[in-house]
Amino acid sequence: MKREKKPVINRALPGNESLLRQLWNDPMGRAGMIGVGLVILLAVFAPWIARFEVGKMNSKARFAAPNATFWFGTDNFGRDIFSRIVYGARVSIIVGVVAVSIAAGFGYLFGLIAGFFEGKAESVIMMVMDIIFAFPHILLALFIVAVLGKSIVNTMIAIGIVNIPVFTRTVRASVKTVKSTDYIANARSIGLKKMAILFRHVTPNILAPFTVQATLALSGAILTEASMSFLGLGIQPPDPSWGSMLSDARKYMEQAPWMAIFPAVFIIVTILSFNILGDALRDVLDPKLKL
Repeated sequence: MKREKKPVINRALPGNESLLRQLWNDPMGRAGMIGVGLVILLAVFAPWIARFEVGKMNSKARFAAPNATFWFGTDNFGRDIFSRIVYGARVSIIVGVVAVSIAAGFGYLFGLIAGFFEGKAESVIMMVMDIIFAFPHILLALFIVAVLGKSIVNTMIAIGIVNIPVFTRTVRASVKTVKSTDYIANARSIGLKKMAILFRHVTPNILAPFTVQATLALSGAILTEASMSFLGLGIQPPDPSWGSMLSDARKYMEQAPWMAIFPAVFIIVTILSFNILGDALRDVLDPKLKL
């Protein structure tokens, strides 16, 4: 008697080349990697890159234009804007990574349950996700922080909660797509249990869209944090934030435009870099886009 063949896992992963090499060979992927890498370097090596103490005030250097001493100028308290932007990168990266980790963890779990087991579990989970989705992200995040209190931890929790539905929907859709494939039908035909199919055959095949969504969500989390800080309900002093720096600069746009220009440029470049990297990841990880 012939032995039945085990179902083949059709993983949507890169080919022979490594993922990093494929990204680097793509012009957009290279640009995204460089941009994200520079921001991460700023965040990691902030104590060595910053030229002055982040909260050091200097009344004699108020509103100093960019020069050899203060590369990006100073603000209304005489604080070095370059140093504050460098430490602001650390805040943005930490908030973004932790918030997306919260959203991705819960979203992955809820999406697996809803997509694989379906039935009442799917109905309840998706109803809750739809309710969360009904609220604008920024307003819901502001409400959560207003209830929990102003702090960096609560900011990360709020941003994480509002992003859970996005991951849940992404994972659920991917699971449903994988469930309809032939190799899942083969796995069932040879008697594999549901949990074995879920973890051995379904989970590896949904990592590609999940990874892309996580990369794109980082840019959204950073923008949400900046928006919340701009409105005064995000990162609180003395911690620097690009959003709060923009908020402080509103009163001095004509007197010291550099107070707003440099934080805005770093917000734009960071979000653009993550979006470009996410698009490049999608092209590399999704074989359908290569046909």
